[in-house]
Amino acid sequence: MSDTLTVAYLGPAGTYSQAAVLEHFGAQCQQLAVPSIDEAFVAVQNHSADAAVVPIENSTEGIVNNTQDCLVDAAASIIGEVILPIEHHLLLGEQTSEGEITTIVSHPQSLAQCRRWLKINMPNVVTREAVSNADAAQQALNTQGVAAIAGSLAAQTYGLQIARKAIQDQAHNKTRFIVLGEGDTQPTGRDKTSILVYAANKPGALFHVLEPFENLQISLTKIDSRPAKKAAWEYVFFIDFEGHRDDEPVQELFRRLDGCTEEIKLLGSYPACDNKA
Repeated sequence: MSDTLTVAYLGPAGTYSQAAVLEHFGAQCQQLAVPSIDEAFVAVQNHSADAAVVPIENSTEGIVNNTQDCLVDAAASIIGEVILPIEHHLLLGEQTSEGEITTIVSHPQSLAQCRRWLKINMPNVVTREAVSNADAAQQALNTQGVAAIAGSLAAQTYGLQIARKAIQDQAHNKTRFIVLGEGDTQPTGRDKTSILVYAANKPGALFHVLEPFENLQISLTKIDSRPAKKAAWEYVFFIDFEGHRDDEPVQELFRRLDGCTEEIKLLGSYPACDNKA
């Protein structure tokens, strides 16, 4: 990648989204922190960034609804993915010792992912939601009695001490991030394709969507649904499957889906990340 490549991510500095940027693009890229997932999409669409990295799902807490909602109307394509192991640490500023903690702040998903640890180890400490783990780290840095739950990048960025390591309830906690950009990626032989499908609002509609995957032996990796927001009780299906849009079996899949769906939106074909990451 060029040294001048600009990549937007959900900021501020020190978030897991920034860690995903570093994992995928390396430290040589120009990193652009934005205050929301929506603005990460906008940054690509208005060309203030060449790419963006946003979270799409967590192995413990599930889908990031905000990202899915943005994908419905987005002009940008998915051009890659990153699967990042998530380790939450209890972080303290120099002015606070572990025995002085009165409040623990973090992003709602991080608090949920550490729920059992907090109940056992900090049962009488108040928890408070922050807009991001990095925001929580800033609060811990600046306020006595406040601790943060965040990752090692946040600890390094804000000069916090790690009081307790790896406090997440699930040892194999991971978050999948998608990389947004413009243009197409070339087939690699180990690819994934993401689509949105608007199915007809009638009995058997989902069966007819899934049947071509079975007949063509195309492996689904994820299927999820969200309200379509076009009419009450209508849904759009987010589907990930193995293969590239240029592969003949995938092209045949699209031909068959055209006959049993109301609309298909191709979100992108991109190199698949090793799920064992």
